[in-house]
Amino acid sequence: MAVDPELLKILACPSCKTPVEPVKEGTGLKCLQCSRVYPVKDDIPIMLVDEATIEE
Repeated sequence: MAVDPELLKILACPSCKTPVEPVKEGTGLKCLQCSRVYPVKDDIPIMLVDEATIEE
């Protein structure tokens, strides 16, 4: 099961405040502005800058 589409509408990167989109078959949420990827664990987005990885 993926992140709820209604939740995706309101989620934003905590670092730069821009929208995020699903990547890696729903196991991460990527910010298109700063390239941070936030993990999704047990269908719960972990929106903490310390937990994010940076991918180009």
